[in-house]
Amino acid sequence: MNKTHVSSFTKKSKWYLIDAQGKTLGRLSTQIAYILRGKNRLDYSPGCNSCEYIILINTKDIEVTGRKKDQKLYYRHSGRPGGLKTETFAELQRRLPNRVIEQAVKRMLPKGPLGRQLFKNLKAYPDAHHPHAAQKPTTIDIN
Repeated sequence: MNKTHVSSFTKKSKWYLIDAQGKTLGRLSTQIAYILRGKNRLDYSPGCNSCEYIILINTKDIEVTGRKKDQKLYYRHSGRPGGLKTETFAELQRRLPNRVIEQAVKRMLPKGPLGRQLFKNLKAYPDAHHPHAAQKPTTIDIN
């Protein structure tokens, strides 16, 4: 008979601080999704929330390679006929700097209830100030 192993100890939440200044969008978002899933933990379980929280600061300074600043397009639709809006990376980063990294990470997480729950563990801020100092986050340097 097959048995599912459930970890006997409770998971404590861990908070990480990542500075996005000068980092590449894709490489940064893959590392964030990896940590949010809990794949960096020894007790990783694919169907469980790992209680890993990430505070991302300086999102307005995220870089992209090549000519993606002008060529990469973001779409949104109002739901009305003819309501498709198109925006380049540079325009969206100027208007809503957090939306760029949030969309990249959200699309890398699993689809469904678990993915929505994991996405709530990402806290993104356009500058260096954040209200999570009480959690004593560990600073991570991502290349």
